[in-house]
Amino acid sequence: MKQQPASFFPTTALDHAAAGLGAGVATTLCMNPLDLLKIKFQVTTSNPTGGLGKHIWLSLKEIKQTQGWMGMYRGIGPNIAGNASSWGLYFLFYNMLKKRASGGDITKPLPAAEYLLCSAQASAVTAVITNPLWLVRVRMFTTRVDSPNAYRGLWDGLSKIVRTEGWTSLFRGTSLALVGVSNGAIQFVAYEEMKKWGFDQKRKQHERAGKRYDAETDKLSNFAYTVMSITSKLAALALTYPYQVVRSRIQDNGAIHQFPNIPATIKRTWSREGIRGFYRGLGTNLVRVLPGTCVTFVVYENLAWLLRTTAAKRLASKS
Repeated sequence: MKQQPASFFPTTALDHAAAGLGAGVATTLCMNPLDLLKIKFQVTTSNPTGGLGKHIWLSLKEIKQTQGWMGMYRGIGPNIAGNASSWGLYFLFYNMLKKRASGGDITKPLPAAEYLLCSAQASAVTAVITNPLWLVRVRMFTTRVDSPNAYRGLWDGLSKIVRTEGWTSLFRGTSLALVGVSNGAIQFVAYEEMKKWGFDQKRKQHERAGKRYDAETDKLSNFAYTVMSITSKLAALALTYPYQVVRSRIQDNGAIHQFPNIPATIKRTWSREGIRGFYRGLGTNLVRVLPGTCVTFVVYENLAWLLRTTAAKRLASKS
Protein backbone atom coordinates (compact mmCIF):
# COMPACT_ATOMS: atom_id res chain seq x y z
CA MET A 1 0.00 0.00 0.00
CA LYS A 2 1.34 3.45 -0.93
CA GLN A 3 2.00 6.05 1.73
CA GLN A 4 -1.27 7.84 2.38
CA PRO A 5 -1.53 11.64 2.03
CA ALA A 6 -1.43 13.64 5.25
CA SER A 7 -4.75 15.05 6.45
CA PHE A 8 -5.35 18.43 8.08
CA PHE A 9 -8.33 17.14 10.07
CA PRO A 10 -8.44 13.73 11.81
CA THR A 11 -9.35 12.00 8.53
CA THR A 12 -8.97 12.78 4.83
CA ALA A 13 -12.76 12.47 4.46
CA LEU A 14 -13.16 15.48 6.78
CA ASP A 15 -10.61 17.40 4.70
CA HIS A 16 -12.72 16.77 1.61
CA ALA A 17 -15.90 17.67 3.49
CA ALA A 18 -14.41 21.03 4.52
CA ALA A 19 -13.22 21.68 0.97
CA GLY A 20 -16.68 20.79 -0.38
CA LEU A 21 -18.40 23.06 2.14
CA GLY A 22 -16.15 25.98 1.20
CA ALA A 23 -16.76 25.34 -2.50
CA GLY A 24 -20.53 25.25 -1.96
CA VAL A 25 -20.54 28.60 -0.14
CA ALA A 26 -18.34 30.29 -2.77
CA THR A 27 -20.48 29.00 -5.65
CA THR A 28 -23.77 30.06 -4.06
CA LEU A 29 -22.58 33.59 -3.34
CA CYS A 30 -21.61 33.95 -7.00
CA MET A 31 -24.62 32.26 -8.58
CA ASN A 32 -27.71 32.95 -6.42
CA PRO A 33 -29.42 35.30 -8.94
CA LEU A 34 -29.20 32.65 -11.68
CA ASP A 35 -30.35 29.95 -9.26
CA LEU A 36 -33.40 32.08 -8.59
CA LEU A 37 -34.13 32.53 -12.30
CA LYS A 38 -33.64 28.83 -13.03
CA ILE A 39 -36.30 27.84 -10.49
CA LYS A 40 -38.68 30.56 -11.72
CA PHE A 41 -38.32 29.38 -15.32
CA GLN A 42 -38.78 25.74 -14.32
CA VAL A 43 -42.11 26.31 -12.57
CA THR A 44 -43.60 28.65 -15.19
CA THR A 45 -45.76 27.23 -17.96
CA SER A 46 -45.66 30.24 -20.29
CA ASN A 47 -43.28 30.54 -23.21
CA PRO A 48 -40.42 33.06 -22.91
CA THR A 49 -40.19 36.04 -25.24
CA GLY A 50 -37.03 36.78 -27.18
CA GLY A 51 -33.77 34.89 -27.02
CA LEU A 52 -32.23 33.35 -23.93
CA GLY A 53 -29.90 36.23 -23.20
CA LYS A 54 -32.69 38.78 -23.53
CA HIS A 55 -35.04 36.66 -21.41
CA ILE A 56 -32.49 36.37 -18.60
CA TRP A 57 -31.64 40.07 -18.77
CA LEU A 58 -35.29 41.22 -18.71
CA SER A 59 -36.11 38.84 -15.84
CA LEU A 60 -33.19 40.07 -13.74
CA LYS A 61 -34.10 43.67 -14.58
CA GLU A 62 -37.70 43.09 -13.45
CA ILE A 63 -36.54 41.61 -10.14
CA LYS A 64 -34.21 44.57 -9.60
CA GLN A 65 -36.97 47.11 -10.39
CA THR A 66 -39.68 45.48 -8.26
CA GLN A 67 -37.68 44.03 -5.36
CA GLY A 68 -34.34 45.85 -5.43
CA TRP A 69 -30.89 44.30 -5.24
CA MET A 70 -31.96 42.24 -2.25
CA GLY A 71 -34.51 40.54 -4.48
CA MET A 72 -31.61 39.01 -6.43
CA TYR A 73 -30.50 37.29 -3.25
CA ARG A 74 -33.86 36.20 -1.95
CA GLY A 75 -33.47 32.65 -0.65
CA ILE A 76 -29.71 33.05 -0.14
CA GLY A 77 -29.94 31.49 3.35
CA PRO A 78 -31.44 28.13 2.32
CA ASN A 79 -29.43 28.22 -0.90
CA ILE A 80 -26.13 28.51 0.99
CA ALA A 81 -27.28 25.97 3.57
CA GLY A 82 -28.36 23.58 0.81
CA ASN A 83 -25.28 23.94 -1.38
CA ALA A 84 -22.72 24.04 1.43
CA SER A 85 -24.20 21.09 3.30
CA SER A 86 -24.79 19.12 0.08
CA TRP A 87 -21.23 19.48 -1.18
CA GLY A 88 -19.75 19.04 2.30
CA LEU A 89 -21.78 15.90 3.06
CA TYR A 90 -21.35 14.52 -0.45
CA PHE A 91 -17.55 14.74 -0.41
CA LEU A 92 -17.49 13.38 3.16
CA PHE A 93 -19.53 10.29 2.28
CA TYR A 94 -17.98 9.90 -1.17
CA ASN A 95 -14.42 9.81 0.15
CA MET A 96 -15.37 7.53 3.05
CA LEU A 97 -16.93 5.10 0.57
CA LYS A 98 -13.96 5.34 -1.82
CA LYS A 99 -11.58 4.58 1.05
CA ARG A 100 -13.62 1.54 2.03
CA ALA A 101 -13.83 0.34 -1.59
CA SER A 102 -10.04 0.66 -1.99
CA GLY A 103 -9.30 -1.29 1.18
CA GLY A 104 -8.06 1.81 2.99
CA ASP A 105 -5.67 2.95 0.23
CA ILE A 106 -7.08 6.31 -0.90
CA THR A 107 -4.37 6.66 -3.56
CA LYS A 108 -5.54 3.50 -5.35
CA PRO A 109 -7.45 4.16 -8.61
CA LEU A 110 -10.82 2.39 -8.77
CA PRO A 111 -12.75 0.97 -11.74
CA ALA A 112 -15.47 3.24 -13.18
CA ALA A 113 -18.17 0.97 -11.73
CA GLU A 114 -16.77 1.51 -8.21
CA TYR A 115 -16.75 5.29 -8.67
CA LEU A 116 -20.34 5.06 -9.93
CA LEU A 117 -21.47 3.07 -6.90
CA CYS A 118 -19.68 5.29 -4.37
CA SER A 119 -21.06 8.43 -6.00
CA ALA A 120 -24.62 7.06 -6.15
CA GLN A 121 -24.57 6.03 -2.49
CA ALA A 122 -23.13 9.36 -1.33
CA SER A 123 -25.62 11.29 -3.47
CA ALA A 124 -28.60 9.32 -2.14
CA VAL A 125 -27.77 9.89 1.53
CA THR A 126 -27.02 13.58 0.90
CA ALA A 127 -30.25 14.08 -1.08
CA VAL A 128 -32.44 12.74 1.73
CA ILE A 129 -30.68 14.77 4.44
CA THR A 130 -30.75 18.09 2.54
CA ASN A 131 -34.20 17.87 0.86
CA PRO A 132 -35.90 20.21 3.41
CA LEU A 133 -33.34 22.92 2.59
CA TRP A 134 -34.03 22.68 -1.15
CA LEU A 135 -37.79 22.73 -0.51
CA VAL A 136 -37.56 26.03 1.36
CA ARG A 137 -35.25 27.41 -1.34
CA VAL A 138 -37.76 26.63 -4.13
CA ARG A 139 -40.60 28.26 -2.23
CA MET A 140 -38.61 31.38 -1.42
CA PHE A 141 -37.45 31.65 -5.03
CA THR A 142 -41.01 31.37 -6.38
CA THR A 143 -42.64 33.95 -4.05
CA ARG A 144 -42.15 37.67 -3.58
CA VAL A 145 -40.82 38.93 -0.27
CA ASP A 146 -43.99 41.04 0.23
CA SER A 147 -46.47 38.20 -0.42
CA PRO A 148 -48.71 37.26 2.59
CA ASN A 149 -47.29 33.79 3.15
CA ALA A 150 -43.67 34.55 2.21
CA TYR A 151 -40.97 32.81 4.20
CA ARG A 152 -38.66 35.25 5.96
CA GLY A 153 -35.75 32.84 5.98
CA LEU A 154 -34.65 29.23 6.30
CA TRP A 155 -35.87 28.59 9.85
CA ASP A 156 -39.14 30.46 9.26
CA GLY A 157 -39.76 28.35 6.15
CA LEU A 158 -38.99 25.05 7.87
CA SER A 159 -41.19 25.86 10.88
CA LYS A 160 -44.11 27.06 8.72
CA ILE A 161 -44.01 23.90 6.60
CA VAL A 162 -44.03 21.68 9.71
CA ARG A 163 -46.81 23.73 11.33
CA THR A 164 -49.12 23.95 8.31
CA GLU A 165 -48.34 20.78 6.33
CA GLY A 166 -46.75 18.37 8.78
CA TRP A 167 -43.11 17.30 9.11
CA THR A 168 -43.41 14.71 6.34
CA SER A 169 -43.93 17.58 3.88
CA LEU A 170 -40.29 18.57 4.46
CA PHE A 171 -39.43 15.60 2.27
CA ARG A 172 -41.74 16.50 -0.60
CA GLY A 173 -39.82 15.76 -3.81
CA THR A 174 -37.36 13.39 -2.12
CA SER A 175 -38.14 10.55 -4.51
CA LEU A 176 -37.20 12.81 -7.42
CA ALA A 177 -34.08 13.91 -5.58
CA LEU A 178 -33.13 10.23 -5.46
CA VAL A 179 -33.72 10.04 -9.21
CA GLY A 180 -31.25 12.91 -9.41
CA VAL A 181 -28.63 10.65 -7.87
CA SER A 182 -27.96 9.53 -11.42
CA ASN A 183 -26.91 13.10 -12.29
CA GLY A 184 -24.17 13.22 -9.70
CA ALA A 185 -23.13 9.63 -10.36
CA ILE A 186 -22.68 10.19 -14.09
CA GLN A 187 -20.87 13.47 -13.50
CA PHE A 188 -18.42 12.04 -10.98
CA VAL A 189 -17.61 8.91 -12.95
CA ALA A 190 -16.71 11.11 -15.93
CA TYR A 191 -14.81 13.58 -13.73
CA GLU A 192 -12.85 10.90 -11.85
CA GLU A 193 -11.86 9.14 -15.07
CA MET A 194 -10.66 12.39 -16.64
CA LYS A 195 -8.82 13.39 -13.46
CA LYS A 196 -7.14 9.97 -13.25
CA TRP A 197 -5.95 10.37 -16.84
CA GLY A 198 -4.71 13.90 -16.10
CA PHE A 199 -2.68 12.78 -13.07
CA ASP A 200 -1.22 9.86 -15.02
CA GLN A 201 -0.03 12.25 -17.71
CA LYS A 202 1.48 14.64 -15.15
CA ARG A 203 3.37 11.82 -13.39
CA LYS A 204 4.77 10.63 -16.70
CA GLN A 205 5.92 14.18 -17.55
CA HIS A 206 7.73 14.43 -14.21
CA GLU A 207 9.35 11.03 -14.71
CA ARG A 208 10.58 11.95 -18.21
CA ALA A 209 11.97 15.24 -16.89
CA GLY A 210 13.55 13.53 -13.86
CA LYS A 211 11.57 15.75 -11.48
CA ARG A 212 10.28 14.74 -8.05
CA TYR A 213 6.52 14.12 -7.77
CA ASP A 214 5.18 14.90 -4.26
CA ALA A 215 2.29 16.51 -2.40
CA GLU A 216 3.27 19.96 -3.65
CA THR A 217 3.00 18.93 -7.30
CA ASP A 218 0.06 16.50 -6.87
CA LYS A 219 -2.36 18.99 -8.40
CA LEU A 220 -3.63 19.76 -11.91
CA SER A 221 -4.05 23.24 -13.32
CA ASN A 222 -7.23 25.23 -12.71
CA PHE A 223 -7.81 25.17 -16.46
CA ALA A 224 -7.73 21.36 -16.44
CA TYR A 225 -10.20 21.20 -13.54
CA THR A 226 -12.43 23.67 -15.39
CA VAL A 227 -12.50 21.63 -18.61
CA MET A 228 -13.10 18.39 -16.73
CA SER A 229 -15.90 19.81 -14.61
CA ILE A 230 -17.70 21.36 -17.61
CA THR A 231 -17.44 18.21 -19.72
CA SER A 232 -18.65 15.90 -16.95
CA LYS A 233 -21.53 18.23 -16.03
CA LEU A 234 -22.74 18.54 -19.62
CA ALA A 235 -22.85 14.76 -19.96
CA ALA A 236 -24.85 14.42 -16.74
CA LEU A 237 -27.28 17.25 -17.54
CA ALA A 238 -28.08 16.00 -21.01
CA LEU A 239 -29.36 12.74 -19.54
CA THR A 240 -31.05 13.82 -16.31
CA TYR A 241 -32.41 17.40 -16.57
CA PRO A 242 -36.17 16.60 -16.86
CA TYR A 243 -36.40 15.32 -13.29
CA GLN A 244 -35.33 18.77 -12.01
CA VAL A 245 -38.29 20.43 -13.72
CA VAL A 246 -40.74 17.91 -12.28
CA ARG A 247 -39.22 18.26 -8.82
CA SER A 248 -39.37 22.08 -8.86
CA ARG A 249 -43.00 22.01 -9.96
CA ILE A 250 -44.24 19.67 -7.25
CA GLN A 251 -42.30 21.63 -4.59
CA ASP A 252 -43.82 24.98 -5.64
CA ASN A 253 -46.75 25.43 -3.21
CA GLY A 254 -48.22 28.14 -5.47
CA ALA A 255 -48.89 25.53 -8.18
CA ILE A 256 -49.80 22.56 -6.01
CA HIS A 257 -53.30 22.38 -7.57
CA GLN A 258 -51.72 21.97 -11.02
CA PHE A 259 -48.89 19.67 -9.98
CA PRO A 260 -50.04 17.69 -6.95
CA ASN A 261 -47.81 14.65 -7.49
CA ILE A 262 -45.23 13.16 -9.83
CA PRO A 263 -47.52 11.25 -12.26
CA ALA A 264 -49.90 14.23 -12.61
CA THR A 265 -46.99 16.62 -13.14
CA ILE A 266 -45.43 14.46 -15.85
CA LYS A 267 -48.79 13.96 -17.58
CA ARG A 268 -49.78 17.64 -17.46
CA THR A 269 -46.34 18.84 -18.59
CA TRP A 270 -46.30 16.41 -21.51
CA SER A 271 -49.88 17.11 -22.66
CA ARG A 272 -49.62 20.92 -22.50
CA GLU A 273 -45.98 21.61 -23.31
CA GLY A 274 -44.55 18.50 -24.92
CA ILE A 275 -40.92 17.49 -24.58
CA ARG A 276 -39.84 21.14 -24.37
CA GLY A 277 -41.69 21.45 -21.07
CA PHE A 278 -39.28 19.03 -19.44
CA TYR A 279 -36.34 21.22 -20.44
CA ARG A 280 -37.70 24.55 -19.20
CA GLY A 281 -34.96 26.65 -17.66
CA LEU A 282 -32.24 24.51 -19.27
CA GLY A 283 -30.63 27.48 -21.00
CA THR A 284 -30.53 29.47 -17.76
CA ASN A 285 -29.36 26.35 -15.96
CA LEU A 286 -26.45 26.00 -18.38
CA VAL A 287 -25.59 29.68 -17.97
CA ARG A 288 -25.62 29.15 -14.21
CA VAL A 289 -24.40 25.60 -13.79
CA LEU A 290 -21.37 25.62 -16.06
CA PRO A 291 -19.59 28.57 -14.40
CA GLY A 292 -21.02 27.37 -11.07
CA THR A 293 -19.57 23.90 -11.59
CA CYS A 294 -16.22 25.42 -12.52
CA VAL A 295 -16.19 27.54 -9.35
CA THR A 296 -17.21 24.55 -7.22
CA PHE A 297 -14.58 22.15 -8.52
CA VAL A 298 -11.74 24.66 -8.79
CA VAL A 299 -12.37 25.92 -5.23
CA TYR A 300 -12.83 22.36 -3.95
CA GLU A 301 -9.66 21.00 -5.56
CA ASN A 302 -7.57 23.96 -4.40
CA LEU A 303 -8.92 23.82 -0.83
CA ALA A 304 -8.35 20.05 -0.70
CA TRP A 305 -4.78 20.55 -1.98
CA LEU A 306 -4.18 23.39 0.51
CA LEU A 307 -5.35 21.26 3.45
CA ARG A 308 -3.28 18.30 2.23
CA THR A 309 -0.04 20.28 1.77
CA THR A 310 -0.51 22.20 5.04
CA ALA A 311 -0.91 18.88 6.86
CA ALA A 312 2.20 17.50 5.13
CA LYS A 313 4.26 20.54 6.17
CA ARG A 314 2.95 20.32 9.75
CA LEU A 315 3.88 16.63 9.86
CA ALA A 316 7.34 17.32 8.43
CA SER A 317 8.02 20.04 11.00
CA LYS A 318 7.30 17.60 13.84
CA SER A 319 9.63 14.90 12.53
